[in-house]
Amino acid sequence: MAMITKNEVLKLASDHESPCVSIFIPTHRAGKETLEGHDEIKLKTQLKKVKAKLENLGLSDKEIEEFVEPVNKLVDDSDFWRHQSDGLALFISKNNFKKYTVPVHFEEFNYVSDEFYLKPLMPLFNGNGLFYVLTLKADEVKFYEGTRHTMTEVITPEEVPSRLEDVVGYDYEQKNLQFRSGQQGDNKAGMYHGAGEGNAEALNEMKRYFRAVNDGIMEMLHEDQNPPLVVCCQDFQFPVYKEVNSYNNLYEEHVSGNPEDKNIHQLHDEAWDLLQPYFNKTREEKLKLYNEYIGTGKASADVNMIIKAAIEGKIDTLFVQNGAELFGEYDSSTQKANVQKELTDSNVSLLNLIAIKVFEKGGSIYILEKEEMPDENHKTVNAVYRY
Repeated sequence: MAMITKNEVLKLASDHESPCVSIFIPTHRAGKETLEGHDEIKLKTQLKKVKAKLENLGLSDKEIEEFVEPVNKLVDDSDFWRHQSDGLALFISKNNFKKYTVPVHFEEFNYVSDEFYLKPLMPLFNGNGLFYVLTLKADEVKFYEGTRHTMTEVITPEEVPSRLEDVVGYDYEQKNLQFRSGQQGDNKAGMYHGAGEGNAEALNEMKRYFRAVNDGIMEMLHEDQNPPLVVCCQDFQFPVYKEVNSYNNLYEEHVSGNPEDKNIHQLHDEAWDLLQPYFNKTREEKLKLYNEYIGTGKASADVNMIIKAAIEGKIDTLFVQNGAELFGEYDSSTQKANVQKELTDSNVSLLNLIAIKVFEKGGSIYILEKEEMPDENHKTVNAVYRY
């Protein structure tokens, strides 16, 4: 799996060459559903619905088949379906085809308009617990992308060494490196000792290895994303990695133990246990602000006011109810939205419009369950303004 970046989402948001087709399906990592092709069937079902919508827009059968050809190729790609996470997002326009395998569970959904439907991707960037996990062993390095509910492995670039011996040579096994913590209260202290001579050399080799890992990881990370990075390693290794780390959001605590002893589910649970206070603190602060500001002009639950504020870049934090939707037409001249019951050929998703504008302007977006929304009387969309 390759990571999706904020810049890629912004590029998708700038594509308005109709038709823009967005398809979302839940997927499975393994098991009976994968073997029996359940995910492919879901994609075929959504593709059939998309074709019907394209036909209603006036496209010929030939134009439709040419348009959806990249999706048809995916359906028949057995190797592709063996490397899934929890959700698959596809975006197709005349000059664009993007596919993203992400650790977010999607409901089956398709959207055909003059814009892409990007709201379901927001948990990967704003306020819903995106984090990275790096596991370190002398003979294996793995990197993961996780959210509040799930985690999946990311393919690392060639610059990330997979074994210590790739960096320092083949004699490292002779070092018998051990670690003993230093003076209490000195977070940087640590004494390495082994059986015999060469302890300083062994420590230096570990530093070289971890520095190479860090440098390789930095090649795949992007400046537009800054989620916390949690390291899973043995206790004596973490101070060494901290010393060579250059990522500016390395989490101060680590998942302790040999990564080999933990499956992906255990690893996710232990990482989330560490990070939950980190994520909850920010979210609770934003929810508290909404309750303080509502009625003062600094917060709102009115869709028309929120759309206007989103377009003007005034929204600091947006709360959207998970699974909720508002369809309608927005008149930019009057700055009014005509909310309608369902999606038609002539209207758009108003919540998608709002989310994209907030995302483009650098605001935070939380996708919350109904009972978690800050406004008890208006639970679809709430916003806190910057000013």
